[in-house]
Amino acid sequence: MTIKLPAGDGKPGLHFRSLHRDRYDFAALIAANPELAEYVRHNEHGIETVDFHNPAAVKALNRALLMHHYGVVYWDIPPGYLCPPVPGRADYLHHAADLLAKSNQGTIPKRATVLDVGVGANCIYPIIGRHVYGWRFVGSDIDADALRMARLIVDANPQLKSGLKLRQQTTPASIFDGIIKRDDRFDLTICNPPFHGSASEADAAARRKVANLTGQRMGNVELNFGGRHHELWCDGGEEVFLATMARESVSYGHQVAWFSSLVSKAANVRGLQRELEMCDARRVVTLDMAQGNKISRVVAWTYLDKEEMAIWREARWGQ
Repeated sequence: MTIKLPAGDGKPGLHFRSLHRDRYDFAALIAANPELAEYVRHNEHGIETVDFHNPAAVKALNRALLMHHYGVVYWDIPPGYLCPPVPGRADYLHHAADLLAKSNQGTIPKRATVLDVGVGANCIYPIIGRHVYGWRFVGSDIDADALRMARLIVDANPQLKSGLKLRQQTTPASIFDGIIKRDDRFDLTICNPPFHGSASEADAAARRKVANLTGQRMGNVELNFGGRHHELWCDGGEEVFLATMARESVSYGHQVAWFSSLVSKAANVRGLQRELEMCDARRVVTLDMAQGNKISRVVAWTYLDKEEMAIWREARWGQ
């Protein structure tokens, strides 16, 4: 069933369609994933929570959220791999769905194919997108081990087995090249790019985060959400990654309706916009998102003009 956009924008914070706008229902989450029970405690206000500095607790919570809200029967990731926060990832997809709806006369298309650049071992975006919107996915990654783990998740979950294909990027410096095939058509591409420019920069950022949360200075820290080096950093950092993505997107401008990426650093938004101006993108939009006190944004762009988007809409999303 398609979902109509409401007239208003909803309350500030998480997207109005998010399943995570209320406090965690730990009774329901523990029923879905009993292992979570050992990590649940009461904070100083008597409210149930988990220790978000504990990677095992974060992983157990994420598994419970995926099982309870998104129908997952099996989900696991190897130690050290990225365990992204489910509510924030869901928000990206909800805002992207709104973007597609605005190109589809206000209706979120139910027949959409999405390329997840950097699907990782966790398959978070395809899990959410399949369950909520029924979209089909292709997930790419440079890490063969991550793809093997992702394959286990796909094979164990029927909704993914019928709607997610995995492709390995064998050229680490490329993003779309070698992944988008000649006959492919994608209604949307999504990406959570590596934030940092080096391992030391990633470690320093993690230490600052812990210090801000605890008021304590620490040496090397264990990231509560994990992350392999290619998930957290690349040469040149997010700025270079986004510029590469923009330049490569030109070659696939008539095979993709909307390209998009999370941009973690506000300063990199303008840089990406300038790059896209040089690439002659027809339209560039910035989608602002908020999760509590955290502000993030998605930049999306298309090379299709109004008439070409109408043709795309009739060919791809016609009911």
